[in-house]
Amino acid sequence: MHGEYKVPGGKLVVVDLDVADGALRDVRVAGDFFLEPDEALLDINRALEGADADLPAPELAARIDAALPEGTVMFGFSSEAVGVAVRRALANATDWHHYDWQLIHDGPQSPTLHMALDEVLTAEVAAGRRPPTLRVWEWESPAVVIGSFQSLRNEVDPEGAERHGMTVVRRISGGGAMFVEAQSTITYSLYVPDALVQGLSFADSYAYLDDWVLAALGDMGIKAWYQPLNDIATDAGKIAGAAQKRMVTGDGAVLHHVTMAYDIDAEKMLDVLRIGKEKLSDKGTKSAKKRVDPLRRQTGLPRSAVIEKMIETFRGRYGLAEGSVTPGELARAEELAATKFASAEWTARVP
Repeated sequence: MHGEYKVPGGKLVVVDLDVADGALRDVRVAGDFFLEPDEALLDINRALEGADADLPAPELAARIDAALPEGTVMFGFSSEAVGVAVRRALANATDWHHYDWQLIHDGPQSPTLHMALDEVLTAEVAAGRRPPTLRVWEWESPAVVIGSFQSLRNEVDPEGAERHGMTVVRRISGGGAMFVEAQSTITYSLYVPDALVQGLSFADSYAYLDDWVLAALGDMGIKAWYQPLNDIATDAGKIAGAAQKRMVTGDGAVLHHVTMAYDIDAEKMLDVLRIGKEKLSDKGTKSAKKRVDPLRRQTGLPRSAVIEKMIETFRGRYGLAEGSVTPGELARAEELAATKFASAEWTARVP
């Protein structure tokens, strides 16, 4: 069995192993990480040898930590990362490079159609009819997008939304509200097979699926990191939030989407969103205006240039062919947009 885990912002950990009578055998750990002293690699292998194959990553990491000599330095990886690589090997997880990735970057579309496309394209990947796909959104009109489980009345001021001409829609993933204006927001979705995140905890999968974005931001001079569970942050503040939805039909698939603030009208946002004191306190800030620090100021680049640099980074890492929504996918999405995502029943399903 073979498992790989690229530590977000760090190095690659590779594990090859067998299983006999429910225990790990012939464990061989490798990677492009740094480790001192050299002999510590043998200690890691010995610590995993004979371990129960059902142990979760943290318990495998504890075995490694107990076996390492005092003063061991692990740079670019950790004992937990080795545990994750073991779990991925046992789960027959795939790697980014196992797939032919497709890019969809169409013209502006309505908020309801964006919601529907996320559902349809994830289902297509789960069914094996679509390759893993990166879709970059363009917005036809301003919107507030609330999470699947959020209360409509608690999150949105309807008078403020109407005053600013904002459509209110509910997405299929959890998480918080998105305040969207066409030229101030960068949104993308990843539709990936479930096998790509096998062996990862729900929390680890967020940072794993966005490691390429952190690299792209780094190339633009922004030092960014994941702030658990689902925020991408810099020293200046939050710049993005992620959300996921798992589909268990077919072979399974994961919808992972991210909204990034390229620019923001904070006064308008506060006129539309009802941002409570608890949320602000939880983020360690006193003002909603300080919670998000836009990419325009941090990069000095046009929005289109930021998007192009992101796409270039993804293509350079994993390959990325130009693609499009098929006529069949579009027809199903348009039907869903009209019957589900534009309906008051769905939007107010949590009043």
